[in-house]
Amino acid sequence: MNVRHIQKQVLKLDVPARAKLASVLLSSLDNLSDSENEKLWAEEALRRHEDMVKGKTKSKPADVVFKNARARLK
Repeated sequence: MNVRHIQKQVLKLDVPARAKLASVLLSSLDNLSDSENEKLWAEEALRRHEDMVKGKTKSKPADVVFKNARARLK
């Protein structure tokens, strides 16, 4: 059984069941070791970098990002 198959099956669940499963899965990530966290963040950073290089995503200046974030928190 692969991840795509599991995902298709999970998406057939009702909303409360999916929410419970999501909660369990997210909680399981809280128990990762520092090295596991570092590995996952490094992989994500590489994926995002590749997307930027390929033109799939665009960057925004930090001051714009922080301005938008502050506006949303108000």
